[in-house]
Amino acid sequence: MKKKAKGGNMKEMSMLVVLVLIIALFTLTTGGKMLKPMNIGNLINQNAYVVILAIGMLLCILTGGNIDLSVGSTVALIGACAGTFIIVWHMNVYLAIFLCLLIGILIGMWQGFWIAYVGIPPFITTLSGMLVFRGATLLILNGLTLNPFPDEFERLSTGFIPDIPVEVLGMKINLICFFVGILLAIGFCVLQIITRSNRKAKGYELESLGSMAAKMIVTSVVIIGIFYLLSRNRGIPTVLILLGVLLVVYNFFTQKTVRGRHLYAIGGNMKAAELSGVKTKQMMFFAYTNMSFIAAIAGLVFAARLNAASPEAGKSFEMDAIASCFIGGASAYGGTGTIIGALIGALIMGVLNNGMSLMGMSQNLQQVVKGLVLLLAVLMDVMSKKNISLRDFGFLAKIFPKKETEHI
Repeated sequence: MKKKAKGGNMKEMSMLVVLVLIIALFTLTTGGKMLKPMNIGNLINQNAYVVILAIGMLLCILTGGNIDLSVGSTVALIGACAGTFIIVWHMNVYLAIFLCLLIGILIGMWQGFWIAYVGIPPFITTLSGMLVFRGATLLILNGLTLNPFPDEFERLSTGFIPDIPVEVLGMKINLICFFVGILLAIGFCVLQIITRSNRKAKGYELESLGSMAAKMIVTSVVIIGIFYLLSRNRGIPTVLILLGVLLVVYNFFTQKTVRGRHLYAIGGNMKAAELSGVKTKQMMFFAYTNMSFIAAIAGLVFAARLNAASPEAGKSFEMDAIASCFIGGASAYGGTGTIIGALIGALIMGVLNNGMSLMGMSQNLQQVVKGLVLLLAVLMDVMSKKNISLRDFGFLAKIFPKKETEHI
């Protein structure tokens, strides 16, 4: 009997198709502005912090649908610390970055202790953190904005990798950037083939060859397309390298390590996980310590992009991170979700923000649209978990009547 492989691949594929359709829609409605090379670079720089926060938030959600409401305030506090260290105290940039990351870890340990070892619910603990860290930010900055940062720090978020510009068919292309995109697409396809081979050897149920081929083609086209457009602008943004490293490390951790599987086990059934020998308290402590460490990275990236430490930074960032995870396929009950899914969800959020702005939509209307998209994503998850359809929603039964089957 064949063992069932870990799910989520089809959901990721469907969300990737949705992302492509959204991009196509905004490209048509904005007269092609969405896919202009400069806009793609801006899209990555503007939404890097969302992807970073979504990576950490996913690990919290895996533990049982738990979330961290304090990440926006942590982003602001880390930015305030960086501004104080670098601009006011004239500290070495790299020493300041190290201290900011250390502060992020200490914040996470503080919250993880109350959640894991004292038993205060994550919602309450992180809600408290949201207020405490926002207040600490205002105290440190005294309500003022610190700027500018030195170029060395600013390049963390707004710099580009040196490249080799060439002219092809009258178009200027950064050669290294374009070839990196091709190599990544080839690497993805090779990885899919190796993964399929390993699953077959272990006796797992395999997806069809057609499904795998479709996934490889769609993903490769998206990767090469993005890097082609980047090559038409200024090449590879430095923040994209940071995102790539975080995505590879955390995807490996969640999919290939024992502790990563323990996070899924806790979300699936905490009591059963405990009886199986999983150290649930340690894993909860790790999840929230890691979340604040990730928020510290996002805080540094955002401060560098803004070129300022602002007391208003980070507001509603936790909502973007949470929405990215759920839109990307994470379950509201925990135990389900992937780093790649969180990335796709963050990209969908970023494309929605960017596309609606290009169309001239007001911020108020944008909030309505994003809220409805989040509700729809969670609704689909709930319907999938409880095995219900639209026909089960009372008044919708008249619109989607059940087909009567004939009995012989």
